[in-house]
Amino acid sequence: MTTGYILLGLSIALIAGLISNRLIRLVHLPNVTAYLIVGILLGPYLVGLFTEDFGGIITEEMVESFGIIVDIALGFIAFSIGSEFKISSIKKIGKGVIIITIMQSLMALIFVDVALIVVCLILGNFTKYLPLILTLGAVATATAPAATLMVIKQYKAKGPLTDILLPVVAFDDAVGLILFSISFAIAQVFAKQTAGVEGASLSVVSLLLIPLLEIFMSLGVGGIIGYILTLSMKWFKSRANRLICMIAAVFLDVAVCEVVAENLSLEMSSLLTCMMTGALFCNLREDAVNILDGVERWTPALFMLFFIISGAELQFKIMGSGIVIGICAVYIIARSLGKYLGARWGCTMTGTGGNVKKYLGLTLLPQAGVAIGMARSSSNTLKSIANSLTNNISGAQYLTEIGTTITAVVLCATLIYELFGPVVTKVSLLKAGEILPEPKKNQFSNI
Repeated sequence: MTTGYILLGLSIALIAGLISNRLIRLVHLPNVTAYLIVGILLGPYLVGLFTEDFGGIITEEMVESFGIIVDIALGFIAFSIGSEFKISSIKKIGKGVIIITIMQSLMALIFVDVALIVVCLILGNFTKYLPLILTLGAVATATAPAATLMVIKQYKAKGPLTDILLPVVAFDDAVGLILFSISFAIAQVFAKQTAGVEGASLSVVSLLLIPLLEIFMSLGVGGIIGYILTLSMKWFKSRANRLICMIAAVFLDVAVCEVVAENLSLEMSSLLTCMMTGALFCNLREDAVNILDGVERWTPALFMLFFIISGAELQFKIMGSGIVIGICAVYIIARSLGKYLGARWGCTMTGTGGNVKKYLGLTLLPQAGVAIGMARSSSNTLKSIANSLTNNISGAQYLTEIGTTITAVVLCATLIYELFGPVVTKVSLLKAGEILPEPKKNQFSNI
């Protein structure tokens, strides 16, 4: 694949993304949905169901070569999440919101894990799918702040439910990312054991100490780079130079995680590392918000490509299997129940009642960018381990299958959540009386 064809594929993807951005507004859906659909249409797998002569605008070879774009986009997603994790803001929102946020995230994780464990025990494939179960449970914690904010802004929602919903969705992804790092670290141990990777025996060291070491290393490296980034702002004053510093910091976060994985066989979380860098930076710099505006101006094209590439990777042959469809259905139902009941129980624990307790859980159903980021990160890690197993073909195939299934389930669920989630959020806010009902048009008004 020549550079010319790769650049042509990228340019077509960007142009199609821009056009879809306009078209999707006609049906009042989030941009993420449009980008995923564009990726599916341009990618190799939907077209491959009908013909083998044309591999799609974005070919399978291109998808593989775009891995660095995905890694960098994931880094900036995590960095932006960390930048919202400001201690002063957390103190302002109060303990009640924090308890509610943690409860709904934990319940989503527990409900998905338990539901999928029951299904796999019935089917007799518990050991094989345990890494998948643990990963999907962690991914279930994430929500889509953009879709929720879109509904609030579009309909100018105001009231107690909206006041609690905003900080919950802002804090939720940070909690979800921490839970994901813990769950996926453990999931990797079981995946390696099932794949027959040398030295992947189940023990206290492998199940507890190594995952904790990987998490603390991720936080430590992210903290060091975040501190260096903060110091660099004293030396570089212009917007351009400060933007370069932040880009370099995220690149360095991702690079260190990759180098450690290759040389020390420790799977540090680039998501957690980048989040820690963003969190430390925003807490050490009072003017962090103004500085971070530069990153937000630079990343839209990168994020657009990330979602389009994610859509292009959706393998419909795998989606057609009964197991994947069943897992996706269980995931959607269990996550929805976990979010709803977790929010209710959190409200009960904090003494929050009324419409907030009744409808908050329903407004937390949308799921998009962060969930896809978690899925892609876990899938890339498992595939990377698979590529290193040159003498273990069956183990490599197993790891690749698990990674691909995780991505397929989350992308399918995301499309459904992004289609119906904003609608459910709107209806919930309307029922709570925080959106004014649209006035009925007089049938003679246009005469």
